[in-house]
Amino acid sequence: MKIHRIDHVGIIVNDLSAAKEFFLDFGLEMLGEGEGDGKWAERMIGFNDVKATVVWLGTLDGQATLELVKFHTSSDIKGIQQTFANHIAFAVDDIESVVAKLKKKGTEIFSEIQNYENAYKLCFVRGPEGIVLELAEKIG
Repeated sequence: MKIHRIDHVGIIVNDLSAAKEFFLDFGLEMLGEGEGDGKWAERMIGFNDVKATVVWLGTLDGQATLELVKFHTSSDIKGIQQTFANHIAFAVDDIESVVAKLKKKGTEIFSEIQNYENAYKLCFVRGPEGIVLELAEKIG
């Protein structure tokens, strides 16, 4: 098992346009923007009726990525800030081994390993103090 680097940091925001503008003015560049909803999002993060907008920003050298998330709807919306807010994503080798090791140690795994657009295998776990870790293994 090898952890390569922090893949990205995800931040939940209330005013997505203001946060996006701030980080663009700060010097990050726009990498993409999209909507997240439906069964995939529900399986991945463990909330029902999810609809969110996500903005990805990065450093000019491509070494760091920031994910800004604005949740628009969810029947679990009140729990989002406490349970999913502000996660750290780690790029890992062999996500199955990492998840098995964490399960053995009693770590809360709150999503199954998911295939994201045949680009990544992803899984969310809760670390100490409620810190959410997203594990990401690049496919291919």
